Amino acid sequence: MAEDRVAAIASLLVETGQAHGRYEERELQGVYDREWPAWYAAYAVEHGIGELIGHPITAEGLAAYFRTTNAEFEQADPKPADPWAAYTARRIAAEL
Repeated sequence: MAEDRVAAIASLLVETGQAHGRYEERELQGVYDREWPAWYAAYAVEHGIGELIGHPITAEGLAAYFRTTNAEFEQADPKPADPWAAYTARRIAAEL
């Protein structure tokens, strides 16, 4: 797994998180978006995650992946040392 690929995926996930924060603030008036995996997935697909992982991926498939990996991240004991974006980028690069 090339570190530059992981870094590019992590960068896209950070960008996605920032864009989603703006979406929650503006469109949802600060209400927590319980369906954030679908939003993140659509944004990531639209912004080239398929190119970063080397094959097409659907937003639906990526949203399901985000739900699973986020639950694992939240339940991990001990907690991962990496922030969510880095943790998830490593998993995406290795698994998708």
